[in-house]
Amino acid sequence: MLLSALISGFGLGSMYGLLALGFYITYAVSGTVNFAQGSSMMLGAVLCFGFTQTLGWPMWLAIVFALALCAAYGLLVEFFAVRPFASRGSNAWLMSTVALGIVLDNVVMHTFGKEPRSLPSSLAMTPIEIGGIGLGVYPLQLLIPILGLALAALLHTISRRTRWGIAMLAVVQNRQAAQLMGIPIKRTIAAAFALSALLAGVAGILIAPLFNVNADMGTLFGLKAFAVAILGGITSAWSVMFAGLLFGIVEALVTSTLGSGYTQIITFTLVIVVLAMRPNGLFGQKEVKKV
Repeated sequence: MLLSALISGFGLGSMYGLLALGFYITYAVSGTVNFAQGSSMMLGAVLCFGFTQTLGWPMWLAIVFALALCAAYGLLVEFFAVRPFASRGSNAWLMSTVALGIVLDNVVMHTFGKEPRSLPSSLAMTPIEIGGIGLGVYPLQLLIPILGLALAALLHTISRRTRWGIAMLAVVQNRQAAQLMGIPIKRTIAAAFALSALLAGVAGILIAPLFNVNADMGTLFGLKAFAVAILGGITSAWSVMFAGLLFGIVEALVTSTLGSGYTQIITFTLVIVVLAMRPNGLFGQKEVKKV
């Protein structure tokens, strides 16, 4: 039971980490975040379900189109819900991204329906067995952390060792200097939001076979992912991903030992306690202001 809980926790934590990576990317580039990140996750799952189960597309093609549309949704969020307010120095993007996510959730509810649906996957049908003993976990639950850690490593490498990644970091550090160096500010920020929504779509597609697909599936996941981003200090891809893994493991252990009724109570209480003790997160550092 303990091994099963740990593996499930790694899977859930990696999914939270993928969503939280989206918060990290947009914050690192623009100093803003997309509070419709959970809706982006839901969109990826719903689109993948629609393409495979309704239209009969092969899974690989459904994933490609679903992720492309998630990235397009990220561009819309930045253009309509963030840019008009951030460009004027207003924090109204906080509410506008929330509102846009609610709009998307309700549009999906009226088109996709209210009933939860299952997305079948060969990776989530037969539990793993070792020596004839079932572990109670599916291959997909092992694939999620592998993919999550790989994406975190890729983002870390891109942000530190490529011209595009350095340009993204330069935008938030000094926009005027970045613009003088020829970095397209608006396009860089838009690309960050597109990548953020794409990562959320990846999380939605990965988690869909393990959970039912429905219009409001992203609400709680998005909230937990934001908590993970803050716990990680929202300063690097690795810190955010490790915070996600830790959150997922704690959640799985609480559920397996005390029951699901205590999961949210204990995990979010721990979030409050940790942030009270470390306001900059587990891996974050206090910002040094230069005079």
